[in-house]
Parts: sequence; structure tokens; C-alpha cells
Amino acid sequence: MPQLIEADTMRILFSSHVFAPSIGGLETVSQLLAEEFVRQGHEVHLITQTRGRGEDGHTFTVQRRPSATELLTQVRWCDVYFHNNISLPRAWPLLFVRRPWVVAHHVWIPQGPAGRLKRIALRFATGISVSSAIARHLSTPSRIIPNPYDDATFRELPQTPKTRDLVFLGRLVSDKGVGMLVEALGRLRARGLTPSVTIIGAGPEEATLRARIAALGLGSVVTFAGVRRGHDLVELLNAHRMMVIPSLWQEPFGIVALEGMACGCVPVGSEGGGLQEAMGEAGATFPNGDADALSELLEVLLRDPERQARLRSHAKEHLRRHTRASVAREYLGVFASALEGSGYGRARARGL
Repeated sequence: MPQLIEADTMRILFSSHVFAPSIGGLETVSQLLAEEFVRQGHEVHLITQTRGRGEDGHTFTVQRRPSATELLTQVRWCDVYFHNNISLPRAWPLLFVRRPWVVAHHVWIPQGPAGRLKRIALRFATGISVSSAIARHLSTPSRIIPNPYDDATFRELPQTPKTRDLVFLGRLVSDKGVGMLVEALGRLRARGLTPSVTIIGAGPEEATLRARIAALGLGSVVTFAGVRRGHDLVELLNAHRMMVIPSLWQEPFGIVALEGMACGCVPVGSEGGGLQEAMGEAGATFPNGDADALSELLEVLLRDPERQARLRSHAKEHLRRHTRASVAREYLGVFASALEGSGYGRARARGL
């Protein structure tokens, strides 16, 4: 890691288009990284387009929906300008203020005019990708740094017995594949297997899912737990043996797999995109959108507790790289290198 990290405090301007109180994967990563950058000795100002109020709970400065003048002032203040996902409307000050620009990629860059503009702009940025799947999608080089999870919250609770089989955690929308999971459960029932299932989350597909579960005669084994957070969520995850992540689309990563794994669940997920990397050797995969393959994999695992145990044994080592402290150190190393290699960084080092 460059010496700058140990010798100097960096002023980091952190752009996160969405942020708390909004809830989602990007918001979680932004919160964890910003807190950890401060904990490791750096100064952070975070800008976001998400409305909110009451910033007393943060260890860093939050500025919501900054004006053009305020944004330009913030870019002049910083040593490194970091975008947690590229935002062209927030990049324009770099045309006037010389600062190293680092962009972390969490999603696929779309086709079309907006995507082409982003690809052109990224030639002037230092890139980070959350998975090798994302890195392969880009036309510019990037360093692969996987996402962190909240290791202070998600953990095993030895006093909580594992009394249930399968859990799903996420929004109840079609892309997340909950409907396909229900179809796989129907196939398992036809083969004499009726594992207990908990669905955690809410969304527009809930009524349709409930109707299909009733039609398949699964009402007695499937529980809708609604939205859970904090210790309540951790305790519920700890009560399950496996977490199913049946995404139909290509997930860029999949923090939920880390959260489940940290609570002692064996993740079973779609193999496309970056989800397989999020699970590592601690999880099992099946082809996206294939209910038959999912039901067959679940049957194998349900009938073989020893195989579940072997997968679970890889979790601790896999999770070590995904702690907030470890991931933040990797990010800070990229920031320091970008700063040292920039004209601004060299001028800063000479005290100009």
C-alpha cells in the first residue's frame, strides 16, 4: 500500500447518488465505506441526491442535492473525488478543477447515448469493479475489489438453533426470482420434499406469490416475514440452514449472500454475473431462470447435511476479505495511488 495512506490524511469527496434514508445495496456500501474511511484516519464529505434530514448519526459530512456552486466548492476542497457508481451530472467540476477521479462500478453500464458518454468519460478515471464480471463488461481497466458487508451486525448467534430450512431475503419483484423459487418448491413437493421456507421482504409481487403458494398447497410451509432489519433480521437468518438467491437477471455482485453466509446460511444462488463470486466456495449455483435445476440442487443439499456442512466450512475464510476494514483499505490504496500519480498530487506533495 502506498506510504501516503500512513503519512497523510486524504480529503475524500464521496459521491453516492442514492444514500440513507433510502435502502439498498449501494446505500449500504456507501455508508460502510464512508464510515471506515473516517475510522482509518481520513476526512470524508459525502454528496447525494437523496433527500433527508438529521445527519447527527454520521461520522462524516453529508451534503444533499448540492447546488452547482456547492459542488464546485466541494471538488476544490478534496484531494480525491470518488464516485460510488459514475454520475456524469456530478463529474463536470473536473473540467475546471484538477483532482484525481476514482469510480467504483456496481452496475452494468447501459447501451445507448448515455452509456457511450460514460465510457468516454471513464477514460479519465481510475476504475474499481466489484466483481470480475463487471470488470469484463467495461471498456476501461479497473481493479477488482469486492463489496463489503456489515460485519458488526451480521454474525452467527450460537444460541439461536437452526430450525428452518430455506430463506429468501430481498424485494419481492420479478427480477429477484422469488416466483421461480416457488415453482421449484412445487417440484420438490411432487418428489416428497416440503422444506420450511421464510420469505423476508416486501414488494409488488407479494399477492401473486401468495396466490401461487396456495395453489401449490405450500401454505403450511412458506412464511412471509415482511421487512426485517437489525438484530431481528440477524436472528431470523440464523434460524435457517440455507439462503436462496434465485435472481433471474445477472447480479453484478450480491451482498445478501455475504449477509446470509455470515449468519451461518449456505447460499444457493444463480450462477450468472457476479453472484457466484460473492458466494465463492461457500455456496452452490444453478443456471439463472432454471426452476428444474434449482429444485434438483435444493434436493441434493436438503438430503445431504454433510455437503451443507462442507460448504459452510468455507465461509469464514471467504468473508475475511469482505469485512468493511479490509475492503476500505483496498479502496484507500487505490485512492493514494491515484493521488500520487496525478498532477495535483505531485503539486500537493511539493506544498504548492
